Amino acid sequence: MYKIVSKRQLNPSVTMMEIEAPFIARKVKAGQFIIFRIDEKGERVPLTVADKNPETGTVTIIFQAAGASTMRLAEMEAGDEILDFVGPLGEPTHLEGYKRACVIGGGVGCAIAYPSAKALHEMGCKVDVIAGFRNKDIVILEDEFKAVSDNLYITTDDGSYGEKGFVTNKLQSLIDAGNEYDLVIAIGPVVMMKFVCEVTKPYGIKTIVSLNPIMIDGTGMCGGCRVTVGGKIKFACVDGPDFDGHEVDFDELMLRNTFYKEEEKDHVCRLGLGGHHNA
Repeated sequence: MYKIVSKRQLNPSVTMMEIEAPFIARKVKAGQFIIFRIDEKGERVPLTVADKNPETGTVTIIFQAAGASTMRLAEMEAGDEILDFVGPLGEPTHLEGYKRACVIGGGVGCAIAYPSAKALHEMGCKVDVIAGFRNKDIVILEDEFKAVSDNLYITTDDGSYGEKGFVTNKLQSLIDAGNEYDLVIAIGPVVMMKFVCEVTKPYGIKTIVSLNPIMIDGTGMCGGCRVTVGGKIKFACVDGPDFDGHEVDFDELMLRNTFYKEEEKDHVCRLGLGGHHNA
């Protein structure tokens, strides 16, 4: 069993938790993920590790309460325990050797972008962060990003906080202003990552994206998380989740991510989880 050490509500639908998991805390690197299961009837849900503390043996996860399992997890409190917390899984983000980076997060994707920004900052890389949200009410991790970046730019679709516009607009303006990035990391909605890659490609800027296809076992055996990268089939759980954004077939990924959309509307879980079973 894995104890919930602390819980913090970042906005009405996004929760941060520290989980007691000493082995993972010692081993996990930026970009890797865990799979949790609340109890023996629970589904397996992957979440990228947002932070770690090897000294206290804790791992931080940040998640949006969207499906039955994440809704149940969000209702749990410090002191409660979950059955399974497996990891670290996936390949870590390769961050060595970069001098100037722009890390871009969209919405809850900022939770996944944060560890990369922190790792780059600790390596001595100059880091600009662009964090994009729909509006002021759902902004998360502002203080955390300020602590690990040289410049933090917050954008909102409606202009209620920070600069009005999309992360791609801000990225283009920074490039136009003469910022010479040798790395861009983009993590968020698939369409956002696609358009970030379209901005960086003409400049030849290395662009890493973290993909979120349907994932089941986390070992590459089920094939559910397959994506096309550079014309070849890859499995996000073992080959990724990070890939060269200029080689990803985003249109195929978006189509696959909506494959069960109609079924999910009317789905009734038969495992006793209640409601929809997407997390």
